[in-house]
Amino acid sequence: MGRTDRADREIAAPRATVYGALLDREALEAWLPPGGMRGRIDRWDPRPGGGFRMTLTYLDPAAGRGKTSATEDVVDVGFAELVPPVRVVQRAVFEADDPAYAGTMTMTWQLAAAGADRTEVTVTATGVPPGVDPAAHEAGLASSLANLASYVEDVGRHG
Repeated sequence: MGRTDRADREIAAPRATVYGALLDREALEAWLPPGGMRGRIDRWDPRPGGGFRMTLTYLDPAAGRGKTSATEDVVDVGFAELVPPVRVVQRAVFEADDPAYAGTMTMTWQLAAAGADRTEVTVTATGVPPGVDPAAHEAGLASSLANLASYVEDVGRHG
């Protein structure tokens, strides 16, 4: 069944801009990997029923904490629901031999207007596999949201 983890952040960008960054391949590669990782999208199909496959690589290989290999997490993500500019629902499955990472984790990205050109982003992960460390996941979600904020706020400044 898994647990539920949640993080939120107010971002200085309009909802349409933030929503666009959730469905742009280059944007996702830039902001989705949490601190200490880099990402590469290997397959891309941005529509309901489509999805993507992402390889996340730890920048410090000595850390050896990957789910797929010692240095990588590979995740297949399906787009379950796309409601512009309000919500993106993803279903994520880790490629891992360890049954502690088995199952489908649902990631819901909810975008709410928070004043002129500001967006409150809440990401809720349900069905989090038990092998995902709660503190590390919380830090990873917060890091991804900070990266998203930097990405879309920088786009707004530099157009």
